[in-house]
Formats: sequence, structure tokens, C-alpha cells
Amino acid sequence: MKHLLNKFFIIAFLGIAITGCKNDKNKAKTEDAREAREANLESENFQVDSDQSVIYWKGRKPTATHTGTIKVTEGDFTANDTTIESGNFVIDMKSIEVSDLEGKDRRDLEAHLKGTVEGKEGDFFNTKEFPEATFQITDLTEKDGQDMLSGNLTIKKDTKNISFPVRIDRNEDQINISSDEFSIDRTQWKINFGSRSVFDELGDNFVYDDINLRIKIIANKS
Repeated sequence: MKHLLNKFFIIAFLGIAITGCKNDKNKAKTEDAREAREANLESENFQVDSDQSVIYWKGRKPTATHTGTIKVTEGDFTANDTTIESGNFVIDMKSIEVSDLEGKDRRDLEAHLKGTVEGKEGDFFNTKEFPEATFQITDLTEKDGQDMLSGNLTIKKDTKNISFPVRIDRNEDQINISSDEFSIDRTQWKINFGSRSVFDELGDNFVYDDINLRIKIIANKS
């Protein structure tokens, strides 16, 4: 019996370790804001297509995982013959939608996230006061054969620089920027509701700090 218990705990520990490594690998590097990247004078201009651009999100708590989308409303990029050089886009926080629920449950969660519930405006994104978030490119590098996009992400009053892997496809008339799923720590932007790293004695009534994101940005030559 003792041998079986030891074996069980070893397997459990390895499972936790593997999961932790996976989460760390997919976590965006977060630092203080940096200076925005400037365009070359010979670069071409591209405008974000708001009908095709979207951010997919996933949030978790012990009892549930919720998913949804946020619209990208505008933005512009400059590009050379092969890739982007500079750019920015605007995220419409009022467009937050929940995709895994229906009816009243869906409406209630969307209202809580947007901060349109009286007395709970500041729990998450408080879209009445902060209707937009922004992302501004600060760097584009390569790591292990993968393009790494860095930029200043502003949510509410706070700006942090994040870096995450992307795929950039450029043809004559269009730029397609897409990422695999990566995560950010919402408490870096002081979105602290239900966070065990901020509040004590929450028990199982907490929300995980990490928000998983996946971006899809389409920009057309202007």
C-alpha cells in the first residue's frame, strides 16, 4: 500500500510539473511599457479590417471555464516587403461576448465583465469608464525560428509590455497576424476580482489570474 501511495504521489507531482511548464511556456512575457516602434519612410500602410479581426479569450475558476470574443475596431500597420514594422490596434471592451453560455447566464456574465452591474463596475473591465483597450507594437524579434511580437497593452489605466509568438503572413494587399493561445496575468493591470494572489481566505471561490488569449488581426493595404 505504501508503495502504491508513493507511486501515486510521484505521478501526481509529475503531472503538476508538466502542466506548470506548459502554462509557463504559453505565458506572455510581461514588463514595463516601452517606446513604440517607428516605421521606415518607405513602408506601406495597412488598415485593420474590423469585420475580420477578433480576440478570443478564456477565463477559469475552479468550477467552470468560460470562453468568448472581443472585437478589434480599428488600427493601422506599416510593413516592408516581407513583414510588419510598426502598428497599433484598438480593442472594443464593450463588445465582450461569452460563447459558452446562453440566455440569462450569458447576459449576467457579460454584464459582470463589462462592469454594467451596479456596485460591481470595478470588478473587471469597467467599460463605462474605460470603453477601449489598446495595443501598440514596440518590437518584432525572432526566437527559436518563431516571430515574437512585443507591444504595450493598455487596459483601464495601466500599460504593460507583453511579448508572445505570432505568425505574420504578408502578401501584396493584406497582412494576417495570428497567434497560438497565450496567457496574461490580469492582476498586472489591477484586475483583481477573486484573485488568490491578492485576497486571502477565498477558499474555492476564486478566479484564476491568467486570461488566455488568441489574436487574429487582418489589415488591408490602404
